Amino acid sequence: MGMGIMMFEEEKMKNPVENNHSDPVNEFILLGFPCSWEIQILLFSFFFAIYVLTLTGNLCIISAVLWDDHLHTPMYILLANFSFLEIWYVTSTVPNMLANLLSEMSTISFDGCFLQFYFFFSMGTTETFFLSAMAFDRYLAVCRPLHYPTVMTVQRCIRIGAGCWVSGFSCFLLPVYLISQLPFCGPNTIDHFLCDPGPLMKLSCVPAPATETICAIYNSVLIFSTFLFITSSYTLLIRAVLRVPSAEGRRKAFSTCGSHLAVVSLFYGSIMVMYVSPTAGNSTGIQKIVTLFYSVMTPLFNPLIYSLRNKEMKKALRKLLMCGKMT
Repeated sequence: MGMGIMMFEEEKMKNPVENNHSDPVNEFILLGFPCSWEIQILLFSFFFAIYVLTLTGNLCIISAVLWDDHLHTPMYILLANFSFLEIWYVTSTVPNMLANLLSEMSTISFDGCFLQFYFFFSMGTTETFFLSAMAFDRYLAVCRPLHYPTVMTVQRCIRIGAGCWVSGFSCFLLPVYLISQLPFCGPNTIDHFLCDPGPLMKLSCVPAPATETICAIYNSVLIFSTFLFITSSYTLLIRAVLRVPSAEGRRKAFSTCGSHLAVVSLFYGSIMVMYVSPTAGNSTGIQKIVTLFYSVMTPLFNPLIYSLRNKEMKKALRKLLMCGKMT
């Protein structure tokens, strides 16, 4: 009898996951923003307004590029792709977040959670590639103006854009696969408003230092490689602009580059805080605020930044508005 008890205890020690939690997790609870019902209604109204404005702003940029023949250039083709990406980027999280704000129990299925994880971070990765492509386009236009028409043709721009989409949606397959293979057997509450890798890995039944390290290295390489490419392009670009003898030429070049740099600063500043070292121990509240900033606010700011600082875009938007009024 005593021998049987000892063997049972040894078996428990060998399989702590199976003995502590009998059933695997088939859904997660997104805690979101735990607050009173009145505040949740205010948050719903605020985020709904931001979502509508984001869709409207980015759709206006896409429509202006499609409508105005003068904007059928590589710079604006990339910008239209970027705006299209922003629409789906914000749509991958905000509608689900809005629904959860109005529901008592905010659940998401296991497969739904990892689908959101994959699409959200794939589109974020695609955004880094598009920002790099846009920086390279501006570098060629300013630093190699004579070669620009032959190097950056519309066909080549379309191929670059397609490469950004394919690469962005291919890169995050490995992290999603690694995290999805972790054992999840309870608790199943994610203290976030989306399926973020940090909170997800904390719910694993067993420690996963190898997966955490791989994901941290993966994020760091992706973020810093694209960031260094962008900053290098703009460093060379600014040096070239400073050598332009015309004050008007310098002002125009800096105006265009300033829009791109503002978007780069907003996006990279926030994602570096979150994902360069995902186990850095940031408080949950700070994680939610930073994630809100780069996932909800930057898609709203981007069309404003590009339209307000670009004369050609403002002119195209005015023409689009006039056509809309006439119809």
